[in-house]
Amino acid sequence: MSSPYAQQGFRARFDWGPAGAGEIGGGARFVAVIDVLSFTTALTVAVERGIEVYPYRWRDESAAEYARARDAVLAVGRSEADGPGRVSLSPATILRSQGIRRIVLPSPNGSTIAQGLAAQGATVIGVCLRNFHAAARWVANALGPDDVVAVIASGERWKSDGGSLRPALEDLWGAGAFLQALGIEGSPEAEAAVAAWDRFGGRPPLADCASGRELIAYGYPEDVEVVAEVNVTETVPLLDGECFKPAARYPTV
Repeated sequence: MSSPYAQQGFRARFDWGPAGAGEIGGGARFVAVIDVLSFTTALTVAVERGIEVYPYRWRDESAAEYARARDAVLAVGRSEADGPGRVSLSPATILRSQGIRRIVLPSPNGSTIAQGLAAQGATVIGVCLRNFHAAARWVANALGPDDVVAVIASGERWKSDGGSLRPALEDLWGAGAFLQALGIEGSPEAEAAVAAWDRFGGRPPLADCASGRELIAYGYPEDVEVVAEVNVTETVPLLDGECFKPAARYPTV
């Protein structure tokens, strides 16, 4: 018996986090990873600037060694990115960076999902509000009549109960924006994400949602501003082996 959570019978599917990715990602030709605040926004900004991005799950000593082996800069915590050449998951730090060619970008959410589904043979792209139209066009141009697209909202982690998944509204909006632009038959879960995006007419109140308020309270309002820029780039980050690079325009079936 197939899993009732797999959303079979629909070409566009939507779910949350690594567990949801495991349910709907099997057999998908394309996977769009959504982690608006801030993995996929930081990723898109970096790739747009010609920087290769290596996703990594944890920021620990193994990440430092991984970065050294690839002659890459390891992204640090937001509070540590306070000098030249230091970048973090903050998209603003990447926008200000100079001379960086490769970044290792740890993220227990977005990076983990991207690596896991790529290992299953899916084509994985990073999507955020800055690039969802370009990403949808890129995927739509390559889709065969029976191909499946899995859209994964990474979500965040609750600190109060050991790190369980916190559904993050900004990722629901990002997923809905991409799915609407993609324009293929979606599961009820996918259609609900589209409805959430439609609710605010393409201008969601990012500064007022929980994640936006958290970043502003911690002193990073500029990140929320960068994240809120809608369709300002044609760059589509594509996971090519170990790292994300710009996808060529456009693939063909």
